[in-house]
This record gives sequence, structure tokens and C-alpha cells, in this order.
Amino acid sequence: MDRLAAMETFVYVVETGSFSAAARRLNIGQPAVSKTIAQLEARLAVRLLLRSTRGLTPTEAGLAFFERAKRAIEEADEADSAARGSASGLSGNLRVCAAVTFGRQHIVPRLGPFLEQHPQLNIDLMLDDRHVNLVEEGIDVALRMGTLSDSSLTARKIAECRRVVLGTPTYFDKHGEPDCPNDLSQHQAIVYALGGGATWSFKKTGEEQSVNVSGRIRVNAAEGLRAAVLAHQGLTMASEWMFAPELANGSVREVMADWTLPNQDLWAVFPTGRMVSAKARAFVEYVQALMAANASEYAMTLLAEQAMALKMGYE
Repeated sequence: MDRLAAMETFVYVVETGSFSAAARRLNIGQPAVSKTIAQLEARLAVRLLLRSTRGLTPTEAGLAFFERAKRAIEEADEADSAARGSASGLSGNLRVCAAVTFGRQHIVPRLGPFLEQHPQLNIDLMLDDRHVNLVEEGIDVALRMGTLSDSSLTARKIAECRRVVLGTPTYFDKHGEPDCPNDLSQHQAIVYALGGGATWSFKKTGEEQSVNVSGRIRVNAAEGLRAAVLAHQGLTMASEWMFAPELANGSVREVMADWTLPNQDLWAVFPTGRMVSAKARAFVEYVQALMAANASEYAMTLLAEQAMALKMGYE
């Protein structure tokens, strides 16, 4: 029995939900599909599919085999493309996971050029603020921010940006601006559970200071944090990535700029024990270039704003 062909048959059966649909997809007879699945189950000595009047349902072992079989087929296809030396041979599906706000602001609007470069490639983008299990979810690469707590992960740092304390001009007009970490006790802090919690650590010319902030709103998703800040409910600590449009147009503004916070790192994380695919590598390189371009653009905007402020000060 051709193992790769058997795996491909099984994957098609699971994806289509029936032997007959898989047979049509493979352009073979249904008895051949049934025989292949029976031989596969006999070789593995495990039941892969539950058959009923309602159709076919993968067993727990069948689901595990499906994920790995699908990966093996994709890697075999990539090996074929690499052997042919095709410069634009990326094809199939690429499953990516990213945080909701980061993906919505920085990835989704900029997928066009990457997809144009690889017309045979499809991207399945999973937006989730949780750290999902990459193997169980079939993720090829995840974009994660912050400190990686799991040292067993295969990861590559691809970008970093500043964290700042920020709020809306409306909030600061009403409550004043903090000048130092101790002033934060007089403010409503919107606490982001996944972004450092209520303990904020600052540095200034060698001095380090940590403060425990408090407020009436605590959120566990970046979209909630953004909504609360933009509704003038308080100030917060966040990466420049999270509020990039608002920092650019002035609808939020940074305070305490002479105090620095730990940078926010962006990591490309790959499933442990699996060879990184050419598709995943190409996507990560594309995102890394995107974030470098974004950083340069933001730096130019900031310099222009500072120059304008200085000019207005002299006039």
C-alpha cells in the first residue's frame, strides 16, 4: 500500500464526509476508497472512522491521524515545488494565528501583496487573543507578543515596539496628565489582563520604579481595552502597535514620555517537532519586513510632529 496515497485518500474522506465524494475528488471508484481505508485501519490497528447512517465521523485517533496526514501531504507538495525550483511555487493552505487587534490592524489590510506574489496560496487566519495549542489547531505559524513562557516552543523574534502610557485628550483635559509613576494612583487605569496586569514597571536614567495601578475597568481582550480608552474611561499602558492609528491622528496621546517601559516583542512561533514549511517561512519574512516598514514610518511621523511642535513653540 502506498502510504502517502492512503493518507491522501483518508484526508479527502474526512474533508468531504463520505467515501463517494472522496472517490469523485480522486477520480477513482468508491470501492477503491473503502478498500484503502480498511487497509489503512488494519495496518495501524486502530479504528479511524465511525460509520453510521448519518455519515462518517473521525474517531479521536482518526482526528489525530488526519492532522498529521494532511501536514505530510502538504510537506510532500512543498518538496516537489522546491525540487522543481519554482520561485513562486507556494501553494495550498497556510494556517496562521494572531491576536485579534494586531491581526485586524497590521496583518489583514496588508495581505494583498503577499497573496498576489503567491497566487496558488490560501491563508486561513485565526484571530484569537488566547495562546492556542498550535498542534491541536493545525496552526503553521502563530504571531505572539510579549514574553514566551513556554521554553519548548520553536520561536523567532521578528519585531519590537515601545510600550507607552496613553489616553485621550478628553480624559487628560478632565483629569490632568501624570508626570511620574506615582501620579498614576490619582488616575483611573484600564487594566489589560494579558498585557502586564496592574503592575507597571518604569525606568528613567537608571532609576527603576514599579507601581500597582487601579481602576474600575479590567479587560482580557485588546479590543475591549481600545474601546474603553477611546470612550475616555481612563488611561492605560499599551504597545504603540495597539493604538497605531489613534497615535498617528492624535485621538490618543502618550504621557510620561521620559519614563520608559519594557518593549513589546513580536514572535513567530512554530509547532514544536515539525519542520517549518516554506509557506510559513515566507509569510514570517513578509511580516517582519512589514513591521520594519511600519516602525520607520512611525518614526518619521513622530519626528515630523516634534518638529512642528518646536516650530509652534518658537512662533
